[in-house]
Amino acid sequence: MILPILCLAGVSLIISFLVTWLMIHLAPRIGFVDRPGHRKIHAAPKPLGGGVAIFLAIALPMLAGLLVVNLAAEQLVLRFIRHDDAVALLSGAQHQTRLSLGVVGGMLILHALGLLDDRSALGPYVKLIAQLVVAGTLVVAFDMRALTALGTAPSTTLTILWIVAITNAFNFLDNMDGLSAGVAAVCTTAFLVTAIIIQQWFVAATLALLLGALLGFLLWNFPPARIFMGDSGSLVIGFVLGVLTVRTTYLPKGEDLAAGWYSVFAPLIVLAVPLYDLIVVSIIRLSRGKSPFVGDTNHFSHRLVARGMSRRTAVLCIYLVTAATSVAATLLPHVKSTFGAMLIFCQTILILGVVALLEQHPLRPPLSPGEGGGEGDV
Repeated sequence: MILPILCLAGVSLIISFLVTWLMIHLAPRIGFVDRPGHRKIHAAPKPLGGGVAIFLAIALPMLAGLLVVNLAAEQLVLRFIRHDDAVALLSGAQHQTRLSLGVVGGMLILHALGLLDDRSALGPYVKLIAQLVVAGTLVVAFDMRALTALGTAPSTTLTILWIVAITNAFNFLDNMDGLSAGVAAVCTTAFLVTAIIIQQWFVAATLALLLGALLGFLLWNFPPARIFMGDSGSLVIGFVLGVLTVRTTYLPKGEDLAAGWYSVFAPLIVLAVPLYDLIVVSIIRLSRGKSPFVGDTNHFSHRLVARGMSRRTAVLCIYLVTAATSVAATLLPHVKSTFGAMLIFCQTILILGVVALLEQHPLRPPLSPGEGGGEGDV
């Protein structure tokens, strides 16, 4: 089953790569560009529309796949497929059709909202309300809840807030060339490995589509970027990751939560760095009497540049820190003792401690154009 999963990632990568190339040439012609000024510190106008490529690279194969498995599943099984896991994937895809369409619908709404915001700023609270409505509708309509042992109301509330938090974490992280897409690719890889190991094939297939979309775009977005994704991309990335982390059980087959309760913290550890940046930047803004949703240059990436790193080095540093927590999180569901799990938790805290130390550098006045690329958070 790994080969079909990799094929899905390859299809998504090709779509993302080609549509991004198309948007690089089309966006300037229609005036869909991100211009320098204020906190946007790139030196020249950059094409927007990378988010279009990311959205289409996920949505088109997903919709095509749903169409095939619902209209031709029996013929596929009888004529071409003999592997039990493949049959299980088809059956699971049919069973998850309604939820999948709901996810695509949520992606579409947030993507369209992001496109409008990329064109003309809508204001942070409009986007926040939209995120809450989309996440709330999906969670309630499909009873998609994390930590169900807490009870219906608490688990529903927690799930909605989790999806919105991850959505905003990647929106906030979209402040330097290649940063949000690259960190998302690292996190997605960790979740994909976990989903494959515990044989959650439908989740793995969707993660593969996301990973391909991110890599195809990143080939054009890695510093120095030729195009930005804008909110139309970052909102979709965070939303999809938030939803898929809720849909993943993180437990190997045959094990119950009582035996490995700590596995539920795997997504928190994988996403530790984006969440850390979200929380710290929000605290800094609130402490200065500013809205947490008004962008600035107080992010971890900006502080690394202030310490003398190049933008590319700063981005790679954050990739590696994210990978360090992600590797540990991938192992967490397979740890056989609470002591082993505590070691992984301690390792994550220590890594975040290193991040905190690296942040202890006073920021210079706003960076001059060309010193620190950025696409902008909320």
